[in-house]
Amino acid sequence: MVLLDGHSLTLDDLHRVAFDRVQVGLSPDAVVRVNAARAVVDAHAARPEPVYGINTGFGALAEVAIPADQLAALQVNLLRSHAAGVDAPLSVPEVRAVMTLRANVLACGRSGIRLPTLEALLALLNAGIHPRVPSRGSVGASGDLAPLAHLALVLIGEGEVLSNGDGCRSVENSPAEMTAGVFLAPTSKKTPDVISVHEFSTDRHP
Repeated sequence: MVLLDGHSLTLDDLHRVAFDRVQVGLSPDAVVRVNAARAVVDAHAARPEPVYGINTGFGALAEVAIPADQLAALQVNLLRSHAAGVDAPLSVPEVRAVMTLRANVLACGRSGIRLPTLEALLALLNAGIHPRVPSRGSVGASGDLAPLAHLALVLIGEGEVLSNGDGCRSVENSPAEMTAGVFLAPTSKKTPDVISVHEFSTDRHP
């Protein structure tokens, strides 16, 4: 098993996960850091002041406050709107590499992501559930928004996954036993942590 801590992942480790399907977990130190960072986010979220990406809109809507009862919908809509990639999907090894790189960065414990979200990403990887990620989409200063939005949709029970062959299927049509216990309910400060990064471009352009 490869244990992710955000610091010690090697190219050999990444190759073994991507091609040999070695199982992946979190180091104990990573768990502590992730939980500590999340506690900071929760403390800020409980205050009335606006905090970008937690209880506000994004970009030009950064100063628009989002009511608490609409925060979950905001996260889902952000994923759906950015899952706009095109062209042929990445191969299974490429998707596995992207998932591993994203999990490794989150294991640093500086994003404020919830531990169950990170664990769900690893559960997908270890179960061999590979999101269909189009090979062409946004790559830029704000992160690999489109490719990683396709990946993240599967975490909430949407999007498509790669079949054992060359095709793909919607999550809704996947075997129940394959995805049982993996899907998450959206919460504040989850979506930006998953998609506003550069693992896709790192994997494709080392």
